[in-house]
Amino acid sequence: MALNMAGIDKSFGANKVLRGVDFSVGDGEIHALIGENGAGKTTLMNILGGVLQPDAGEIRFGGEKRVFSVPKDSLNAGIAFIHQELNLVNDLNVYENLFLGRELKKAGRIDRKAMIARSNDVFGRLKVELNPETPLRALDASYKQIVEIARALLFDAKLIIMDEPTTSLTEVEIERVFDMMRAVKKTGVSMVFISHKLGEVLEICDRFTVLRDGAVAQQGMIEGVTERDLARWMVGHDVRTEKLERNARIGDEVLRVKHLSRERAFEDVSFSLRSGEILGFTGLLGDGRSELFQTLFGVEPKSSGEIFVSGKPYKPKSTSHACAAGLGYVPRNRKENGIIPDMSIFENGSIVTYGKFSRAGWLMEKTLRTNFDKWERELSIKLASADDLITSLSGGNQQKVVLAKWLSAAPKVMIFDNPTQGVDVGAKEDIYDIILKLAENGVGVVILSSEAQEIIRLCDRAMVMYHGAVRGELSGESLNEHTIMLLATGGEI
Repeated sequence: MALNMAGIDKSFGANKVLRGVDFSVGDGEIHALIGENGAGKTTLMNILGGVLQPDAGEIRFGGEKRVFSVPKDSLNAGIAFIHQELNLVNDLNVYENLFLGRELKKAGRIDRKAMIARSNDVFGRLKVELNPETPLRALDASYKQIVEIARALLFDAKLIIMDEPTTSLTEVEIERVFDMMRAVKKTGVSMVFISHKLGEVLEICDRFTVLRDGAVAQQGMIEGVTERDLARWMVGHDVRTEKLERNARIGDEVLRVKHLSRERAFEDVSFSLRSGEILGFTGLLGDGRSELFQTLFGVEPKSSGEIFVSGKPYKPKSTSHACAAGLGYVPRNRKENGIIPDMSIFENGSIVTYGKFSRAGWLMEKTLRTNFDKWERELSIKLASADDLITSLSGGNQQKVVLAKWLSAAPKVMIFDNPTQGVDVGAKEDIYDIILKLAENGVGVVILSSEAQEIIRLCDRAMVMYHGAVRGELSGESLNEHTIMLLATGGEI
């Protein structure tokens, strides 16, 4: 057995995060570690990585009892971590990234030839055609993942921890990374695969461990297990998979877009949205839908076209102008664009409404607090104190704070760019309920998502984009995975 963690306990004050967790990974095995946000996955991996120390339990790796006091201890033992935010430098080329901080030297000087030769050797073992002298910024996201994997193998990693490695990848890129993982597995190297994408877990993993509330809820072989099984073990009850039922009360038009274009991003896009309606935009990554709605929200200027909000001409000048016009926007990349890391939970959840709750230049903090407390309860945000930093929350709870921020502003149109990216199945259902409630309260909702099932379950209609243009509009029985994929890849119906 490559790794055996037995009886792991960890508490932070009165909060017991891990309770007697047993976790093992075999040689040459891909093992899924799954659970809701806050279940204890990160804490368990931080203990394995020497970032945290357990209160009880022991770690055996490679047959030896280990104590990882600092991250370097774990690294030296042969454990490598590949995080969702890759630890690479775009301004360097591939081989420079592979040897960053561990450069080979000859006679006191950087040995470029030796590093290129060793880079070619590791790529050869993995059967990857990649020039070590290629600038990193020229690679797509999947090849950057491969560079991280190659770096781990270059320095004799025996166990690789992959944390949400496919979050920002296209289907083609995901398969490329999976092919690489299979190649690594054949060399006898073990992997831990952390993901909320249960379909991917079933495709790539050999065994699984489900954590719930800091304890092991289920473990076993992947063979014979379904997505529904995994979801049920994660949350403790059956999770809905059918189309979400709602009382749709479609009202007047709140948004109309006519022949909107932005150079090199999207072209001649037209659509309308009514109050109480949920409109989906889908396709493959890079299809232009995020750029389209960033333009609507005043992030980037349009080249041509017209926009109307509640029948009145609207020319987006800035994000503040968009907010004033009644638009809200939950961005795709929560960490970069959705939250302010050095501000508190309360500040992040209230910042959009500062103007609404100000009088004569003075901030009405008590009213702001009351308003935030309301949304904290309604959205079931799990927090210790609203004054803690936003980064103290799990990804799903951070997303709920972002939602609270916009819900407080009472928008006419609410745009969600991949609202459930990186959140667990339980938090996903909570977010779906919020979206349905918004629509029932008369808000026009736009959902941007690459997940066909998400679009099918949530939306009344969907626009499918391909290379910056709307390829088709779907509703009713035509709104299905087959038709979505056909249009998203340039086909016709």
